[in-house]
Amino acid sequence: MPLTQAQQASGIEATETVPPAVDLVLGASACCLACVFTNPLEVVKTRLQLQGELQARGTYPRPYRGFVASVAAVARADGLWGLQKGLAAGLLYQGLMNGVRFYCYSLACQAGLTQQPGGTMVAGAVAGALGAFVGSPAYLVKTQLQAQTVAAMAVGHQHHHQWLPEDSWLVALAGGMISSVAVVAVMTPFDVASTRLYNQPVDGAGKGQLYGGLPDCLVKIWRQEGPIALYKGLGPAYLRLGPHTILSMLFWDELRKLARQAQHQGT
Repeated sequence: MPLTQAQQASGIEATETVPPAVDLVLGASACCLACVFTNPLEVVKTRLQLQGELQARGTYPRPYRGFVASVAAVARADGLWGLQKGLAAGLLYQGLMNGVRFYCYSLACQAGLTQQPGGTMVAGAVAGALGAFVGSPAYLVKTQLQAQTVAAMAVGHQHHHQWLPEDSWLVALAGGMISSVAVVAVMTPFDVASTRLYNQPVDGAGKGQLYGGLPDCLVKIWRQEGPIALYKGLGPAYLRLGPHTILSMLFWDELRKLARQAQHQGT
């Protein structure tokens, strides 16, 4: 028996609906991917918008003239990578703003608000406003970074951000925290499994009663608790790994200095 148009529509809507949390991740990821490709346009747009700020037309130099010429001007002044200035802040902005937007709108859909008269417009406006509010600080940093260039090509006020002094221990800490993302993504499942294996009850012969080894432990966790369970404790693992690595290297270096001093004093 063929479906009515209403049944077909409701069926399509049911198959396309995803949880708000999934919409948050998918929306943020999609917009961040798009940002990688469109950020050069954002850099050029920022320079053009700041050029001649509060000055009468014809009374100021114009290092940026049109789209193609502006792209070439940015590349000459800052190198090709200059076209990606502010990318990290741009990704943060897109992730925060659009993650919130998609999440809030998806919640409104799930609650049935968008089915009410004018509900779609209200949901879109509220979700957009909340997203813009959350993402505004990142947009501020992005704009200031994109405006930075050499003095001869500078337009607008130049905010000279010096993130961290080159010889600061904070540089090593920041590097450790960034690299820790990849490390914890790979190692956390094995860390969870090792915790379970070491903590499981054993029989009189010392044999584990819950898991028969690492592969068995991983498979059982996946099947009985779901794949997300392999990342239990991910947050603390990430926050621990960076500082732990940096402190270990710092203390190791200082202890070696003390050992060399003691060796020289002994001779």
